[in-house]
Amino acid sequence: MKFNLLHIVLMCVFLTTNAQITKNLESVDSIQKQLKLLKTNDSLEIAGKYFQIGEIYRKSLLGDSAYHYLRKAEKLFKAYNSKYESAMALYGIAVSQTYDKDYTGSELTSTEARAILNELPPTNNVNMYKAYIFNNLGIVYDELEQFEESINYYEKSLQLKRSLEGDFERSIGLTLNNLLKVYRRAGKYNLAIEKFNEIVANKNLIKNYPDVYVLALGNYAYTLYQSKNHEQLPGLYLKALKISDSIGGRYNSIILHQHLAEFYNDLNKKDSAKYYGYKAKALSEEFNNDDLLKSLRILSKIETGEVAANHLRNYVVLNDSLQKIERARRDKFARIRFETKQIEQENIRINKERMWLLIITIVIIITSFLLYLIILQRNKNKELQFAQKQQASNEEIYNLMLSQNESIEEARTLEKKRISEELHDGVLGRLFGTRLSLDSLNMNNTEQAIKTRSQYINELKAIEEDIRKVSHELNTDFVSGAGFIDIIKTLVETQTSVYNLKYKLLHDDTINWDAVANKNKIHIYRIIQETLHNIHKHANALFVKISFKLKNNVICLTLEDNGNGFDVDKAKSGIGLKNMTSRIKDIKGKLNITSTKNKGTTVTIEVPIA
Repeated sequence: MKFNLLHIVLMCVFLTTNAQITKNLESVDSIQKQLKLLKTNDSLEIAGKYFQIGEIYRKSLLGDSAYHYLRKAEKLFKAYNSKYESAMALYGIAVSQTYDKDYTGSELTSTEARAILNELPPTNNVNMYKAYIFNNLGIVYDELEQFEESINYYEKSLQLKRSLEGDFERSIGLTLNNLLKVYRRAGKYNLAIEKFNEIVANKNLIKNYPDVYVLALGNYAYTLYQSKNHEQLPGLYLKALKISDSIGGRYNSIILHQHLAEFYNDLNKKDSAKYYGYKAKALSEEFNNDDLLKSLRILSKIETGEVAANHLRNYVVLNDSLQKIERARRDKFARIRFETKQIEQENIRINKERMWLLIITIVIIITSFLLYLIILQRNKNKELQFAQKQQASNEEIYNLMLSQNESIEEARTLEKKRISEELHDGVLGRLFGTRLSLDSLNMNNTEQAIKTRSQYINELKAIEEDIRKVSHELNTDFVSGAGFIDIIKTLVETQTSVYNLKYKLLHDDTINWDAVANKNKIHIYRIIQETLHNIHKHANALFVKISFKLKNNVICLTLEDNGNGFDVDKAKSGIGLKNMTSRIKDIKGKLNITSTKNKGTTVTIEVPIA
C-alpha cells in the first residue's frame, strides 16, 4: 500500500478527528493573537510561538502550514545558535515533508537535524528526538521501498526508545508495528509475525493503548492474507474493526474495510466485498487522499461494466489531481530549500566580504599607524640631528668666543708686559739717574738747597715706588676660570647698553667654571641672553640684577628685574620661554619663575656642575 496518513499516525500518534483538528486550530488563533500582542524584541520568544503553531498544524496533519511556521521558527533558532530547538523544528519539518511525500527533502532535513543533535550532549531529550528522527527515516525508506535501510533505522529508533527515561511504552509499540509492516512489505512474513507476537506479549500495552493493538492486529491480519494463511480471516479483521469502532478510530477503520473488501473479493463474495468497499470509500471521502484513491481502485476491481469503468475514471482523475498536488508541494519545498541555500550562500558571501573588509581596514589602520610611527621617528631624528647640529654650532660659537677671549687676554697680557718693561727699563732708569744727580747736589750745603733737594728726592722715590707697583700689577696673571665670567660680563654690558638697562653682576669666585661642561655654559649663556631680551620686550624694567652662587655643587643663577611683572599661571608660554625650558631640560636643570605685578620678576635657574 502506498504512503498515507497512517504513517503519520503510526509515527506521531496524534488524534485526527475533525473535532480535534478544530480544537487545534482554535489554539493556533490564540497563539497568533499572543504574537500580535507580544511587545518584546526577544526573537527566541517569537520563535517559540512559531514552533507551537507549526507543531499544532503538524499534529493536525496540515503539512503545508506546519512547514511554513516550523521553517520560520528554525531560522530564528538557528540565528541565536539554539541547537536543540533548531533540531526540534527541523524534525517537525521533516515529518511534514514525509506527509507531503517529499521523501528526499525529508531525508535531507532529518539528516540535518540528526547532525545538530550529534553535536549536543546525549541527554534524555536529545536521544528522544534522535529516536523520532530514526523512526521518520524508517518511514521514508519504507515508502522508497528500500526495506533494509528502513529496518535499520527502525531498529535504531527502537534501541534508543528503550533506553529513555519515562513512559515510552506506546511509542515503542508503534515502532514495533512499523517494523511489522516493513517486514510484511519486504515479504519477510515470519519476521513480521515475530514482531506481532512481541507486541501482543506486552499485556499492559494492549490494555493501556488499544489503538496500537488495532494497528498491529490489522497489519498482522494483512500479513496472514498476503502469506495465503486465511485460517484466522476474516475474524482478525472483524476483531480489529470492532475495537477500532469502540475507541473512535475512524481513520484506521478505512484500512480495515479496504482489507475486508479485498479478502471477500478474492473469495468471490461480491456482496460482502461491495459492502466493505463502499464503506471504505464513504469513510475515505472525508479525507480525499490516497485512501480514497485505493478505495476507488478496489471498487473498480469488484464492480463490473460501466460502474467499474466509472470508478476507474474517478480513480484516474483523483490520482492525477493528487500527483499534481504532491508535485507542487515537492517543487515548493525544493524551491524553498534552494532559496534557503541561496540565502545561506549569500550570507556566507556577505560574511566573507565583511571579513575581508575588516581585514583590509585593520591592515590599512596598522599600515597608517606604522607610517605615522615612521614619519614621527623621522621627524624626531631630524629634530635630534638639528639639535645635535645646533649643539655643535653652539659649542663652535662658544669655542670661538673662548678662543677670541683668549686671544684678547693674550694680547692684553703681552701689552701689559710690554708696558711693564717700558716702565721698568725706561722710566725707572731715567728716574733713577735723576735721583743720583740730585744726590750729587747735596754738595751744596746751604740750608735752603739741602731742603729743596731733599723734597725732590722724596718725591722721586714716591714716583718710583708707584711705577714699580703698577708694573707688578700689570704683570700679574688673571685668575683661573675668569674667562666665562668675562664672556657673560661682555654679554650683559652689550645687551643692557642696547636695552637702556642698569645692571649689577655678582659672581661667586668658588665656582670652578673649568669643571662645567661647555654644553651647560652655552645653555646658561643663551638663557641669560633670552631673559634679558624678555625683560626688554615685556617688563619695561630699568634695572636688572644677575647673580651666580654655588650651593651643594649646584650653580644657582638668579635674574631679578623691577619691571611690570605678570600672572605666571595665566600667561601664555612663548617660543622664548619654551626654548628656555627645553635648554634647562637638556642639561637636567630646574627653572622657576616668580612674578608680582608692578614689582618685578625673578627667574631662578639651578644647574648641576657634573
